[in-house]
Amino acid sequence: MSTENIFVTHKPDPKWIAVDGYTLSHLHPESNAHHKLLNDVLINIRDQGLPDISTYPVLAKFLALQCRIGKVEHALEIGTLGGYTAIWIATQNPKIHVTAVEIDPRRAEVAGQNIKIAGVADRVTVIVGAGLDVIPKLQEEINAGKRPKFGFVYIDADKLNNWAYFQETIPMTLPGGCIFVDNIVRKGNIVCEEYQGDEGVIGARQVIEGAGKDERVDAVVLQTVSEKNYDGVLMAVVK
Repeated sequence: MSTENIFVTHKPDPKWIAVDGYTLSHLHPESNAHHKLLNDVLINIRDQGLPDISTYPVLAKFLALQCRIGKVEHALEIGTLGGYTAIWIATQNPKIHVTAVEIDPRRAEVAGQNIKIAGVADRVTVIVGAGLDVIPKLQEEINAGKRPKFGFVYIDADKLNNWAYFQETIPMTLPGGCIFVDNIVRKGNIVCEEYQGDEGVIGARQVIEGAGKDERVDAVVLQTVSEKNYDGVLMAVVK
C-alpha cells in the first residue's frame, strides 16, 4: 500500500519509495482485509484538507505490531490528526482500546468519521483538547481507579512539548510499557548547528537529552527513511 499517489508534498529518495512499495506489497498486500480501508482513511484525510503529516504506513504498522508484541490492552496517542495510526493499532489488535488526544476540533471530527467508518469506534476514543490539559485528567482517572494504566504511548503532536508530554505520560505507563516519540531525527537536523533554533529540533533534542537522564526509562533513537521522509523515532521502555 504505497501512498506515493496520495501525498505529494515530500520529496524523498526514489529508492525509499520503491522499498516501501515493494515490502508493503508483500507484507501488507491488497488482499489484506484492512488494506483498502487504511488507504481510504489516508485519502479521506487528504480530501478533508488536513495536512500531510500522518504517520507513514510502514511505521504505523510497526507501532501496531509493537502493541501486539506487548499484548497491550490500552494505548494512548497524543496527536491523532485524522485517526490513521489509531486505526492501524486498533485493526491489528482486536482487544485493544486506544485513547487518542487531538487539540484541533476539525481534525478530531475527521478522525471520528474515519474511526466510525473503520468499524473501531467502540475501541478508539477521541478526546478533544490540548495534550497538557488532557493528560493530567487521565492521570486523575488512573489514580482514582477509573482508568487502567497504558501499555503503549505514541507522541506525535506539537514538537516543543515533546519533553512535557514524555514526562507526564511516564507515570501513566505500565512497567515494561513503551513510549514512542515521532519526528525525532528531522532529516538529521538535530545535529546541524544551523537548525538549533528550529522548534522541532529544540523539542527533539530536549526529549532525547531528557530521556537519557531520566532513570525511570531506558531509551533509544531509531533513524528511519521512508516514502515520506528521513526522520526517526525515540522509543523508551518504562522501568
